[in-house]
Amino acid sequence: MRSFIVGLSALVAVKALDVKVGNAGGNSTSGLQYGVMFEDINQSGDGGIYAELIRNRAFQGSKVHPSVIDPWTAVGGAQLSLQTLSQPLSVALPTSLKVAASSGRVGIANPGYWGFDIKMKSYNGSFWVKGAYNGAFTVSLSNYLSNQTLGTVNVTSKSTGNDWTEHSYILTPNIAAPNVNNTFSITYDASSTNGSLNFNLISLFPPTYNNRPNGMRIDLMEALAGLHPSFLRFPGGNNLEGDDPPYYLKWNETIGPLKDRYGYPGTWSYENTNGLGLVEYLHWCDDLNMEPVLAVWAGFYLNGPVIPADQLQPYIDDALNELEFIMGSTETKYGALRASLGYPDPWTIKYVEVGNEDNLGGGGSSYESYRFQIFKDAINSKYPDILVMASTADYNFAETENAGEDYHEYTRPDYFVGQFGFFDNFTRGFKTMIGEYAAVQPNIPQGGGVDWNATRWAFPMWIGTVAEAVFLIGAERNADKIFGAAYAPTFQNLNSYQWTPDLISYSADTSSDVLSTSYHMIQLLSAHRISQTLPMSTPEFDPVYYVAGYSNSSNSYLLKTAVYNSTETVHMSVTFEGVSDGAEGLLTILSAPNGVSYNDAGSNVVTTRNITVTADSGGCFAFELPDLSISVLEVNG
Repeated sequence: MRSFIVGLSALVAVKALDVKVGNAGGNSTSGLQYGVMFEDINQSGDGGIYAELIRNRAFQGSKVHPSVIDPWTAVGGAQLSLQTLSQPLSVALPTSLKVAASSGRVGIANPGYWGFDIKMKSYNGSFWVKGAYNGAFTVSLSNYLSNQTLGTVNVTSKSTGNDWTEHSYILTPNIAAPNVNNTFSITYDASSTNGSLNFNLISLFPPTYNNRPNGMRIDLMEALAGLHPSFLRFPGGNNLEGDDPPYYLKWNETIGPLKDRYGYPGTWSYENTNGLGLVEYLHWCDDLNMEPVLAVWAGFYLNGPVIPADQLQPYIDDALNELEFIMGSTETKYGALRASLGYPDPWTIKYVEVGNEDNLGGGGSSYESYRFQIFKDAINSKYPDILVMASTADYNFAETENAGEDYHEYTRPDYFVGQFGFFDNFTRGFKTMIGEYAAVQPNIPQGGGVDWNATRWAFPMWIGTVAEAVFLIGAERNADKIFGAAYAPTFQNLNSYQWTPDLISYSADTSSDVLSTSYHMIQLLSAHRISQTLPMSTPEFDPVYYVAGYSNSSNSYLLKTAVYNSTETVHMSVTFEGVSDGAEGLLTILSAPNGVSYNDAGSNVVTTRNITVTADSGGCFAFELPDLSISVLEVNG
């Protein structure tokens, strides 16, 4: 993130604003692309959009986060312990759960990620067992508050003492749970064993978005679909980098059968399963019609170690191998690997980002002097059409052909508004992506940007949302230079999070997702894409900020507006050249009380008003906008 000094915005009085929009002479663009930035923070992957319901399903661990039994508990008189067998389930999953008992009905239970949302739908499950057992396993879902069984299924054992065997099943509850206080369990008759069984990779999936195996949570995918996103930047974010050697996010450990996926100590204080892996990200892009923006590890760990230039080649090769896996023909080594996993058709990658925020943590000098350029040269040598983006805007690679950059901004509302014109004179020669942005703290009397030592907002606040809209409208005025923008972070599990504020909050209860104030702003702006910006006569800004343009997809004229710190209602008069009297337009206005967020006051914070406006005899649309409002006027052209 870069700093620019601005003063505190004062309240400004404006009685009327007359805007005349021409029909030619603006920037021809594909419009500012509104996208999604994702990394596994705030339990947003495991326990979030990745639909797996079982927490600690495979007892994955590392030196950073050793394997644990928690949150598994014993059923009956069983004794639980972790084991590393001489014959593990796989090299990737060496640790299993030993369940020891000689008699009685025993087993294991799991509370999920702070609960289960159980419906009368089919759940797909599986588990692996090693140990001789001649009988049946009973898989159950039950509510621990009422002690009511919601559904069960008996699974005939195939387990032997010599090999690991997988057991698959479908469980359809006959009762929907009234709350998320539910438990998953597997029980069996211990008298039919030799005293113990070992379990691993115990999985349960609800119905998933587009019925993808190993897929995504429906409600959160639908929330993202509501933003009309154009791109997905993955897999981060800091989680890509790792804190210390040898841990960073290795793409080839996130593909293939789940039993062959190593865990990974992510940078947000918990172990990642890597169930949400490279192919799942690409399916995510397919399902929401998003362009993948792939980040590759760039030889730098968050805690400071940097790979020297003469030792960087294996990691460059790794990035090229990943691209070959995604895009290569089945005649190539890694394209053949992709096909062997069931995906013969390649995907297309147009954008690659090298690293993440490599200006921070001591990585800047090596990134500027050799790391970015070495990766870029290697990628473009094999894939000349890929736009390779620097992970920071702190360094000028303008002389580098076919390069882009990723600009991040976390700040205060006044500061965002002060950057409205920042991109107007942006002459860096890059295609720039605003890969992360958010208003994170309230304004302060002396003005200025974010203070990382100070408290951040728990949730997006309306004044911050309006300021973000001002910033985005400024970017949209320059969409010939700006590739797209993504709020960050996207997700927040309300039971376990490390960062605030976030765009979408959720829990195990899929009916209680919280769409923030900023979500509604993005939804409105994203749904109205400008294909060509249009010139405006003597534009005046502050406290009203706006951009005009034409949409090829809807064949309409658009005016996007945000009002920030006005002492009175703004009277707008807008004329579009070529639009005659009697024409009708739809004005959509978002407003909300200042100082509250969705999480404070429930689902009615943001008010949406749709107003039909008609051009007068001079072809002028007249309407009023309140302070701290965001609006779009759409006129068919």
